[in-house]
Amino acid sequence: MESTILAEVSGNIATIGYGLAAIGPGLGIGILVGKTAEAQARQPELRSQLQTTMLIGIAFTEILALLGIVTGLIF
Repeated sequence: MESTILAEVSGNIATIGYGLAAIGPGLGIGILVGKTAEAQARQPELRSQLQTTMLIGIAFTEILALLGIVTGLIF
């Protein structure tokens, strides 16, 4: 009876770690895009500059998610 319970509980802890590591970049990108949309609504003439800055910010934020994947695979 106990062996089946342990079999269900055991698993790869890296999966849980990546799940937690993906929360930060997900929140970051959500906030970044939301604030950019708000800024575009306030000043439509700066749309191209704001989009460029937003895309650079998204790229930097996505690096955090990729680091979470790589760290999970290494350890």
